[in-house]
Formats: sequence, C-alpha cells, structure tokens
Amino acid sequence: MADQDCALSLFRQLAHNNLLANHRLYGACARLSEAEYRAERPCFFKTIHATLNHILLVDERYLERLEGGSPAPLDNDLELHAERAPLAAAQAAVDRRLLGFVEALGVEDLGRPVRYVAWNRRQIENPMSAVLLHLFLHQTHHRGQVHDLLSQTGVAPPQLDEFLLAEDVEQRAGDMAALGLAP
Repeated sequence: MADQDCALSLFRQLAHNNLLANHRLYGACARLSEAEYRAERPCFFKTIHATLNHILLVDERYLERLEGGSPAPLDNDLELHAERAPLAAAQAAVDRRLLGFVEALGVEDLGRPVRYVAWNRRQIENPMSAVLLHLFLHQTHHRGQVHDLLSQTGVAPPQLDEFLLAEDVEQRAGDMAALGLAP
C-alpha cells in the first residue's frame, strides 16, 4: 500500500507541475509575433501552434479515457483550435480538469483498467497508473519540443522544472499565486 500511496502522491505532483509548466509555456508563446508562432520549423508537428494543439488533443483524449469515456482514436492532424487564445484557454481548462481528476483518485483506482481503442484501431486495456504515467510523459516530451522551438525565436523559453523542490519555492511563487495554488 505504501508504494501506491507514493505513486498517487507523485501523480498529484505531476498534475500540479503540468498546470504550472503549461502556464509558463503559454505565457512565453503569447509574447511571440504571429509569424514566429506560426513559422514552420524542423520538428515533428512543423510549428509551435501545431505542437501545442497536439498536446491538448492528447490530453483531452486520454483524460476522456481515464474518466471512463471512449473517444475516437487519435487523429494527429486534427486541429482543435485555429487561434492561440482559444487553444490556451482550452489547455488551461483541461489542465484543471486533469488536476481535479488526479486529486480525486484513491490508491485503489490506480490499478483500475482503462479500456479504449488505440490509434491502430485495436482494443487496448491498461491499468490507470500506466495511462496516467504515459500522459504525463507525453506532455513533458512535447513541452520540451516547444521549449526548443522557443529557443529559435526572440522569446526566451521559460523554466519548466521548478515545481517539486523546496529550493524552487521562491521562483514559482508568482506563477503559483496566479494559478491559485499554494507554492
């Protein structure tokens, strides 16, 4: 049971970090010119906007699955929002939804099966803990790509890893207050 308590605590920390990291990343992207934001670059999704859209798409689909829904398989080319303000608002909303979902979990939920149809149209079943871990790793991976893409612009990429350690409390305090969270 102690391992599951630890895992649940870690998932909650990752959900808080996701909210903070996306807040910072979208804040940096808001300072980009439209041309820089939409510029094609050597990356998987071609632009900052398309990469951010992909993060949101996967977040929404996996959260639907975790909540017991059965959304359609992912379509990586689906654009959820053509403009950045609605995209940012939708990401903030799904981040809050994910945080609420994880905070409401009990340790017994981590082993619960999550069933869905995967991209290859196969019926898949994974324990909730594996799906959550995949979701958090996916977010981190693609945020890292946007971070790199920002470094190719005139806007400095934000610090994205100041959530977990005590020595970072001061650096995250302003963002945490803006998000209504305790530092």
